[in-house]
Amino acid sequence: MSLPAVSSEALELLSASEVVDAHIESFVWSRVFGYDVNARHGRGPLGGWLFSQSDVPRMIEAGMTGGVFSIATNPFRRRRRRRDTLVRNVNRLRAALESSPRVAVVKGIGGYRQARADGKLACFLAVQGGNAIDGPDDLTSIPDDVISRITLVHLSRSPLGSSSAPGGWGPSGLTDLGRACVKAMNDRRIIVDLAHISRSGFWDALSVHDRSQPAIVSHTGVCAVHDSWRNVDDDQIKAIADTGGVVGIMFHTGFLGESLWAGRAEAVVRHVEHVIRVGGEGAVAIGSDWDGLIVPPVDLRTVSDFPLLVQLMLDRGLSPSTVQKALGANYLRVVEQVRPAL
Repeated sequence: MSLPAVSSEALELLSASEVVDAHIESFVWSRVFGYDVNARHGRGPLGGWLFSQSDVPRMIEAGMTGGVFSIATNPFRRRRRRRDTLVRNVNRLRAALESSPRVAVVKGIGGYRQARADGKLACFLAVQGGNAIDGPDDLTSIPDDVISRITLVHLSRSPLGSSSAPGGWGPSGLTDLGRACVKAMNDRRIIVDLAHISRSGFWDALSVHDRSQPAIVSHTGVCAVHDSWRNVDDDQIKAIADTGGVVGIMFHTGFLGESLWAGRAEAVVRHVEHVIRVGGEGAVAIGSDWDGLIVPPVDLRTVSDFPLLVQLMLDRGLSPSTVQKALGANYLRVVEQVRPAL
């Protein structure tokens, strides 16, 4: 399939922008199959389905200036092994990224700016799933404050609370432990991510969240465009915007409301537009979830296709300044608010 042409205007805007993908899951494949995030891959045997979607060389070639690499946690791991496994995975991902001279692992806005000045791809680290955490004390075991964000739950119930996934519900939203962890994350200046969480858990988290810090939803779709258990509704978008946070739009066709076989990248833009209508242009970000077992649109299969998304946003009438906010400026504003000294 030949892709639509990307104009010089779109490429120049991309080149002039801070471009930060708020959620990348490539490390799953590194852990399972030894996928090298520093090697340039093609689309793989499945043509960009499920994996082989992102790596450092292609991110740089596509105009990315940063990305948030997430560590998904095993919901079945026994309690006494969780913390040690988390620390081991943090160290492993960090070492893998730092083995490239083109990468800097960063903790906050200062590190990001230094990486940019040095001409390197700025990589933030995150944890997805409270299954890795048994309580606030575990946060102190994370080495060197390198985890900038934690997604409280993933696809199953965790010690912290309930997931929005079918079968992931519990009798309540967040547990007492979950509420305590939100407060501890605020204290340690770790961004609270409410992707994947049940609706009741979402509101529980915001009820105890420090109002001086933004909360986010790193990767999602929106229910008004496509109603799904995975997506957020308008009240949730407004609530995140009210904290000064962002809603990152993900690229899985099923949650965008598109066919797995023929979905198009324009669907991403429709979700972006709706977040802007509801929460304002400061409330939207990009959180692809590339390599997170997703099926992206046919014209956005891998990070190499990313420039097309800039073209589509311009084609649908978004101003260059709004596009720049969505590409990364909004997410970096959140980082600066939460982690200004790192």
